[in-house]
Amino acid sequence: MNFGKVVTAMVTPFNEEKEIDYNALDNLIEYLIDNGSDGLVVAGTTGESPTLSNEEKLALFSHTVQKVNGRVSVIAGTGSNQTKGSIELSQAAEKTGVDAIMLVTPYYNKPSQDGLYEHFKTVANAVQLPVMLYNVPGRTSVDLAAETAIRLSAVDNIVAIKDASGDMDKLTEMVAQTDASFSVYSGEDAITLPSLAVGAIGIVSVSGHIIGNEMQEMIAAYEQGAVKKAAAIHQRILPVMQEMFAAPSPAPVKAALNRIGVHVGGVRLPLLPLNDEQLQSLNHKLDLFEKVK
Repeated sequence: MNFGKVVTAMVTPFNEEKEIDYNALDNLIEYLIDNGSDGLVVAGTTGESPTLSNEEKLALFSHTVQKVNGRVSVIAGTGSNQTKGSIELSQAAEKTGVDAIMLVTPYYNKPSQDGLYEHFKTVANAVQLPVMLYNVPGRTSVDLAAETAIRLSAVDNIVAIKDASGDMDKLTEMVAQTDASFSVYSGEDAITLPSLAVGAIGIVSVSGHIIGNEMQEMIAAYEQGAVKKAAAIHQRILPVMQEMFAAPSPAPVKAALNRIGVHVGGVRLPLLPLNDEQLQSLNHKLDLFEKVK
């Protein structure tokens, strides 16, 4: 299943009291749709999912679905390290009208590969929605093996994976050994272009908040055979991608959005906003980028 080329893992806007700011969310959704996002992941890692209650997540899903109104895909982050809890949230999310759910590898309890298979299969079988797997070992300490992802791709409604392992061999193996209807997405902005070269369909992105149009341009150039043009775009936007992860995400991308007038507020504890040195570095990189746009 194709959710688009650039799917943005959307931040959750907060007001000064660190409550969800729905007016800011509306503005953010419109901005993202107008600036290169083919789809939106709601309440994923970048949406600060660990700090959101299930009630907040469901409210975000419902509000985003209504605001998007079918213009782009809406993917709800419903995975956790508790299979029963993941099922309950996924079933509730299904009722909000989202297009798909994203299930992260269970963190902290460190299941085996067979445990991961049974977890994902069990949650997928409990809903009718398409499922995108999410492998991000840098955050979960659990790495979904290529063999397990390939095995899971045979489950009818498991239709895609966002792989943020940064392992190009794994990405290549998953592309090569899954059906063409199964979509492999990079989950690492900085390797979007090389991921396309081995067969990935696109990127589930943080940087898409700031350079969504440029990422679309790079992908289009590559697909049209203009490889040197795609490489030049990649070289130009790479410093922005790197800066989005220079501090714990999503603090940098929220600061970048606030800088351009797309106000999304700060982050919830235990994350912190950028300090003065980090903000200076971010502004410097964005200034350089804007000069060569």
